[in-house]
Amino acid sequence: MTVATGLAIGSTPASDLATQAVAQAMQRAGISHANSVLLFLSADFAHDPQPALLAASRQSQCMQIVGCSAAGIFTEHDWVLDSPAAAAMVFGGALSLSAVHTPAHDDLILALTAPNAIDTNWIGAPGQRLGAVSGDATGRGPYKVWRGGKVSASGRCEMTIQGVRGVMGVSQGIRALTAPTEVTQVDGFDLLSLGRQSALNLLARELPLEVRELDHIPLHLIMAAVTFGEPSSAFFEGRYRLVQVIATNPDDRSVTLSARLNEGDKLFWALRQPLAAERNMRVTLDRTEQLLAATPQFGLLFSSMGRGPAFYGGTDRDLQLLTARYPDMPLIGFYGNGEIGWLNSANQLLQYSTVLGLFTDHV
Repeated sequence: MTVATGLAIGSTPASDLATQAVAQAMQRAGISHANSVLLFLSADFAHDPQPALLAASRQSQCMQIVGCSAAGIFTEHDWVLDSPAAAAMVFGGALSLSAVHTPAHDDLILALTAPNAIDTNWIGAPGQRLGAVSGDATGRGPYKVWRGGKVSASGRCEMTIQGVRGVMGVSQGIRALTAPTEVTQVDGFDLLSLGRQSALNLLARELPLEVRELDHIPLHLIMAAVTFGEPSSAFFEGRYRLVQVIATNPDDRSVTLSARLNEGDKLFWALRQPLAAERNMRVTLDRTEQLLAATPQFGLLFSSMGRGPAFYGGTDRDLQLLTARYPDMPLIGFYGNGEIGWLNSANQLLQYSTVLGLFTDHV
């Protein structure tokens, strides 16, 4: 399979970094021209990525340059945060990136969007979407998406990878604190009660001792997990979506969430924890490999800014686990502000998650 990656880091113009990254990838792939290039640039070049796109096109001798700017980028060789960088994956031989026209239900689609272009209808369109939001933790900034060697006016991009078969895995990586419990009272974004108990009381009672001893509940680590299907097995089968906790309200013992819930929903409180995330990533790798039923020949990985090196104490354990299992497998991705993945038979906009795509040319 003709695919390879390159990564260039340094305080030089974006065009130079893009040229270096593409040249590295083409040398590793053993090709003189590429059919398509997946190019990710660090946030340093978000304002004006066009010189880098032109340079990548010249170096690869192709026009199909696809990608986005992001707060952090990586390949199988290294990850980069807070430094100017370019990461490239080149496709040659029978492989190429192609625009989406009328996707089938089970088509795997690379989906990228800028923060100001998020569209739930677009995310929920046909096909199984694999990708992320090209923003930082603030959800703001001049982040851009490109295709065909030009910045996308819509701020979005959807492509299929021709010549391969791919599968997707999603790791949400949390520790469950409670069993799924019925939502019994809500008021807008405020969750008032679960199973006829006050939402805050149930949460506070189940927090680990080391968290309860803190002066304030660490809201960035606490999540509400809304289940799909049979609640009793939802956690172990990954059938849930995470909803961020915005505030706790001692006066009425409610919890304010980032999304509206409905009475009758089933929810469990969860804790974002590095060890739990690492364990879940191992399970996700196992499941995804079983679905592929072949040794993957390259991969795409999209991870939350909230689940990168900072979360793991300075090392990206998700990336480490993947590269340890598949040494030298070409891999590219970025850290974003929302992940797009197929979960519970629907495309979802996820939080604090990692979405993985593995690909092979074996039918």
